[in-house]
Amino acid sequence: MSSEHERSNRAFWDADADAYQARHGAELDGAPEAWGAWRIAESELGVLDLEHIADRDVLELGCGAAQWSAALAARSARVVGLDLSRAQLLHARASVPLVCASAETAPFADASFDLVFCDHGALSFSDPDIAIGECARLLRDRGRLVFCLATPLVYLTYDAARGRQTRRLQSPWEPEWRFDAVEGTVDFVWSDGAWIRVFRRHGFEIDDLIELIPPNGATTTYTDFVPSKWARQWPAEQIWCVTRRR
Repeated sequence: MSSEHERSNRAFWDADADAYQARHGAELDGAPEAWGAWRIAESELGVLDLEHIADRDVLELGCGAAQWSAALAARSARVVGLDLSRAQLLHARASVPLVCASAETAPFADASFDLVFCDHGALSFSDPDIAIGECARLLRDRGRLVFCLATPLVYLTYDAARGRQTRRLQSPWEPEWRFDAVEGTVDFVWSDGAWIRVFRRHGFEIDDLIELIPPNGATTTYTDFVPSKWARQWPAEQIWCVTRRR
């Protein structure tokens, strides 16, 4: 762990792993093929092309207990799960290879994977320029990168002093924002324009950007994220889908 933010994030997730899995593990086990805090089904979004996932080499960045990885392995994909936190990986019951490492310095050879994906995982807590460059290195020609993370709007409207989400802007906009979160993580919050520029720098073409809105009546165990009423009015999460061109 060469950088301060990596050390801070590892310390946080190692300390929080048991509590995190106690809160969320059952829901993640029950609906592994789903995205974001409200577990919107992959079958509705279709971003991973599951019909053609068999025999693909897949890397999950920030896999936690590897529920997603296990589900894709059950579809005959060759999956590796990577996480910064050893304590998170200790919760994994998946029969897939697991690696404790940073997404900024992944220990794999060039062009090792057909798909790299992440659901509120490592790409929320890594320097985007470094991590996207690493994804570009790891992907084969026409390999895909798909990842879900919180939108900048979540951070811009959060009142840190009062510890709650609001309907007003609380912070000035920054295109490349390093956010020291109250709970102890270091989050990287980049504007859509900043993401587009970093994709272009590293040879990616943009296929889609999907804003996630929870359906009526949706519930979540992530009650410390934005309230569902808030997320029904403004997108709290989004999924980037990009393709590597060598």
